[in-house]
Amino acid sequence: MAHSDILSQPDRGLGLDRPQTEALLALFSRCDDLREFGREVIQSVVNALMDSQAQEACGAPRGSRSPERVNSRNGYRERSLSTSLGDLELRVPKLREGTYFPEGILKRYTRVEASMVALVREMYVAGVSTRKVGLVAEELGVSSLSSSEVSALCAGLDEEAEAFRTRPIEGEHPYVWLDATYMKCRTGGRYASVALVTAIGMSSSGHKEFLGCACFDSESEAAWSEFLGSLRDRGLRGVRLAVSDAHAGLVAAVSRVLPGCSWQRCLTHLQRDIRGHVHSLAGQALAADLVRACAGQADADVARAAWDLAAPRVRALSRAAGDVFEGAREDALAFMSFPREHWQKIRTNNVQERANREIKRRYRSVQSFPSEASMMRLVCAVLAGEEGRWAAHRVAAPESAARASAPAPAPEPLEGERLEAVRLAAHEVIREVLDRHGVAE
Repeated sequence: MAHSDILSQPDRGLGLDRPQTEALLALFSRCDDLREFGREVIQSVVNALMDSQAQEACGAPRGSRSPERVNSRNGYRERSLSTSLGDLELRVPKLREGTYFPEGILKRYTRVEASMVALVREMYVAGVSTRKVGLVAEELGVSSLSSSEVSALCAGLDEEAEAFRTRPIEGEHPYVWLDATYMKCRTGGRYASVALVTAIGMSSSGHKEFLGCACFDSESEAAWSEFLGSLRDRGLRGVRLAVSDAHAGLVAAVSRVLPGCSWQRCLTHLQRDIRGHVHSLAGQALAADLVRACAGQADADVARAAWDLAAPRVRALSRAAGDVFEGAREDALAFMSFPREHWQKIRTNNVQERANREIKRRYRSVQSFPSEASMMRLVCAVLAGEEGRWAAHRVAAPESAARASAPAPAPEPLEGERLEAVRLAAHEVIREVLDRHGVAE
């Protein structure tokens, strides 16, 4: 529609008269895009509304003498209001007596509207640093958003994070993956590396669920006991297997707080621990392959027999590596007491490793946290997002997950033909590994 057509129909749309329509069209012509036009319109409307409210508070029109006057105007104070359309330059009326504040137009303690708050929070959770959030906001036309204001806006996530972190744990969780990762956080007036401990469980429906997290000075037995105790107090029950690395404090805490729970030593960490005691690259590869071959058997008896045959081979590479390998047999093969279809998920701590990688990816842009609350804010936001994605994929079907809570069948004694068959199968496992590495039997 042409400008002349619009002017000929002043009542159309907003019902503006001809001068108002002309002013609006002139404003539209001056603006480069609809975003700028919207910002200018809103700015004008808000300023006009504040003027009207201030005038009403005075009890008489500006410049007029009236017995009904109770106050008078005293100029303006400039204020910027950041919105999703950009910064609005507002002229807040001042009164000679008392203070006028535009309740319902502006919020007393924030300079950012709700949509901008949501935008800032989403960027923060996505791992964008507070400085970069300010730069992005500036590109959107918001020039007054500093790093400290971004942090203040994100502080509103604290209540949500705490509710997510401390929610009741419902139902049984037969499998629990435990781990800790270290990040820098300001504590006691200084920045220090702190241990963030997290727990992820498999529910009776077969889904992974975030169970909780906490911050401690270190991974001590006391710290892990306190954390696991808090999970138990919130409702954690039915844990049959805990999966983690071999941190002594963690293992001791699992035994103390979760009696009757088996412990699975993460095979990936075990391979890493053994390789650390072997100097040659060829020896490291051989040791890791022996762990992988033994744990990869479908028969638990064959796996244990192969482990015993492999132990001297690992010891020949390094006495320390041999000690680790021999001492790890039962804990490394604990997963074999559970349903076979779960073995791939419960023999390593990869569930936690993936979650930690996502946390660290966001952490790299932050580098250090000014407080424990800010760290928990980001961690919980990340894990809440991960949990949302977990909902689309099960670790196991409900029927299969239910079998994880069933007692394991008693092992059959190895004797006669069964014993001989296990020995032959174990020898074949080790021989194949040695052949691959060109090592003589």
